[in-house]
Amino acid sequence: MKNNKNSEFAGASFFYPAEKLAVFIDGANLYAAAKSLEFDIDYKRLLNWISGQSRLVRAFYYTALMEDQEYSPIRPLIDWLDYNGYTMVTKPAKEFTDHTGRRKIKGNMDIELAIDMMELADHVDHIVLFSGDGDFRRLLESVQRKGTRVTVVSTIRTQPPMVADELRRQADHFIDLVDLMEFITRQGGGQNAAAAAAAASAPAGGDTDGTSPTPTPRIRA
Repeated sequence: MKNNKNSEFAGASFFYPAEKLAVFIDGANLYAAAKSLEFDIDYKRLLNWISGQSRLVRAFYYTALMEDQEYSPIRPLIDWLDYNGYTMVTKPAKEFTDHTGRRKIKGNMDIELAIDMMELADHVDHIVLFSGDGDFRRLLESVQRKGTRVTVVSTIRTQPPMVADELRRQADHFIDLVDLMEFITRQGGGQNAAAAAAAASAPAGGDTDGTSPTPTPRIRA
């Protein structure tokens, strides 16, 4: 794809026009980071921006769905992404009651993301991970041993930061969401008006007390 990267973006030097690029989005984690920064992501603009950096091979989006609901509030977002260039990876989220009697929702997508990334690492030059989850540090290390560069996108501009210190240190490059806001923020209505509202009800990547993604504070300076 033609390289249309914006020269004003400080992280543009991380990308090379001829390299093969794959994107992995931890849906709940990215939503929590954007919510903490108080902006809505336009996923069409996000895909256009990333496509302009290198030769995009695949963009994966991972999220869990409540298995016992006839209609999931995140379904409009999933359907839109599925029809507009993203590869959707979903699985049922499970609701349970812990020993204190509190309702919990479990819907961790870490294994699915890790398997897909390891399988694709031999076929791309650069991987961009939209997540701040420190559990992915070992995954990044394994991918890098295959010769693939890894860029992590999250934020350190929140209190506490949304990206784990160990993950940021392991990555070849780190891009703060704040620096991408002008390129990926939703402007007006349209595509993401329903999608952004739907994302607010998505189950988190791990355990939570409700249906909204909960930020997982950890990070590096």
